[in-house]
Amino acid sequence: MNNLPRLASFHAEGKSRYGLARDNGVVDLSIRCPEWPSLREVIAAGALSKVASEAAGLPIDFSLDDITYEIPIPAPEKLICVGVNFPDRNAEYKDGQEAPPNPSLFVRFPRSFVGHDAPIIRPPESPQLDYEGEIVIVIGKAGRRIPQADALSHIAALSLCHEGTIRDWVRHAKFNVTQGKNFDATGSIGPWLVPFKDEVQIADVRLTTRVNGETRQEDRTSRMIFSFARIINYISIFTTLVPGDVIVTGTPTGAGARSDPPVWLKPGDVVEVEAEGIGTLRNTVADEDAP
Repeated sequence: MNNLPRLASFHAEGKSRYGLARDNGVVDLSIRCPEWPSLREVIAAGALSKVASEAAGLPIDFSLDDITYEIPIPAPEKLICVGVNFPDRNAEYKDGQEAPPNPSLFVRFPRSFVGHDAPIIRPPESPQLDYEGEIVIVIGKAGRRIPQADALSHIAALSLCHEGTIRDWVRHAKFNVTQGKNFDATGSIGPWLVPFKDEVQIADVRLTTRVNGETRQEDRTSRMIFSFARIINYISIFTTLVPGDVIVTGTPTGAGARSDPPVWLKPGDVVEVEAEGIGTLRNTVADEDAP
């Protein structure tokens, strides 16, 4: 699993590109596969593993110093997030409900995310920038009302998300969290996509979030309330999932809002989200430039 190819979207020499990520740089696949402008089109063509295989023996085109990572899918049609998907996270709500019957969902906009190694931005409207480490699934095959037994066959790839949240803004209204989840550049996705192979790859993955090297969140996918298959099944009941759709699958307990007193991210902090077989997503924190 750790030897699976890593496909990244990045910016270099004035344009957005995608390629095969290695420890010392990237092979630029966008110039070799002009029929597919981005990884979204590669996924829609079912060619993710194909382009990775063809790039395996090629030399790097850009060193890591010469690129800026972007979110892996540059313009997903849908970016859907699952809330409260680990038992200890559910217990934080103290409402007497052992587990909800269906996933809690909300949407985020692509502009609310940055790529790997880019700074996450704390807005001037609130100091309550919180961290949430999560695993991402990217849809590879379209479907509506997808049976749970077939759901995993619709996954193209895995990635990671720091689903940063402005906590006081998620409580600005009575029934939604949209505002606090969509401040520009408050979260991140990446560093890359790892092609999805089979259920074993996601059955019992350790997911860890660290802030300045200190572990703040840690749990395993085997303990998720709603499995990856159930999430896909449920979402596809009300909307058609299409290639390139991004689903963020839920965070463990341990976010800063639950500390006593709460601990918010501040400029200079380093947040790392790590999952076995996928990699480590890393971002610093910075304040938004004054208007």
